[in-house]
Amino acid sequence: MKNYLLLAGLLGLASVSRAQVAPPVTTPTTTLAGVPITPRDHGAVYLNWSYNRDWYTKSDIRFKNDKSDDYDFTFHDAVAHDHPSMSDFWKLDNLTVPQYDLTVGYMFHDKHDLGIEVSWNHLKYVVDDFQTMRVSGQIRGYKFDRDTLVTPDFVHLQHTNGNNYLMANLVKRWQLRAGRHVTLSAIGKVGGGPMISYTISSIFTSHAEGPFHYEGWVAGASGGLRLELYKYFFLSSDFQGAYARYTNSYIGADRLGRVTHQFGSAQWLYGFGFMVPL
Repeated sequence: MKNYLLLAGLLGLASVSRAQVAPPVTTPTTTLAGVPITPRDHGAVYLNWSYNRDWYTKSDIRFKNDKSDDYDFTFHDAVAHDHPSMSDFWKLDNLTVPQYDLTVGYMFHDKHDLGIEVSWNHLKYVVDDFQTMRVSGQIRGYKFDRDTLVTPDFVHLQHTNGNNYLMANLVKRWQLRAGRHVTLSAIGKVGGGPMISYTISSIFTSHAEGPFHYEGWVAGASGGLRLELYKYFFLSSDFQGAYARYTNSYIGADRLGRVTHQFGSAQWLYGFGFMVPL
């Protein structure tokens, strides 16, 4: 009888021992640039402030008024340039005078490393005065099609307050190098939206300025680099290509004339930003 009791006790100890050494249940995790991602990671909100330089393709620009005047003519292959206005950018009351960009976004910090953002790109677009180009159409019944020296007394056009791109973008990040306090990433974006622009123009010396209103739409894509410092600050540089289509620009003091045109733009942005992990 004692032998049976001894055997039963040994079997019970063995069962307890096996239960104690059973392997723990683990939850699979994914990594981003070697850093584990857990359900506690909720991404980060960021704000970016930049300045830019811009370049534009040639554009066919149509001027039309059949309400308070009678003209309908087109500039062919008009040349335009930007206007950086960077002389006093360091003064607080001049922050928004140069060509600037303000962006607010959110990185999801998921395995795809995607984000979304809304950007306000304040570019400037000035049609060169005193350029000779082909002009065709009619003014008050007089038809013409010839090379013309275009002076400000004839037509002047600039979107300088400005050629504004209000864009919603999808963002993709690729981490190139990740250190303890410094991370270098490549950033790609694609998006589009309306142009809420402010046009300054004159036709036959009839001058008009503004107001801010919907003047067309824009779509574009960009690529660049972002250097993140201590998870809260970053420096950025991007190159953006875009297609802009103006469909509703005012011209003339009574704002009854309309300007329509389309062009491609290239924009180089450089700036800094702040990130807030959530």
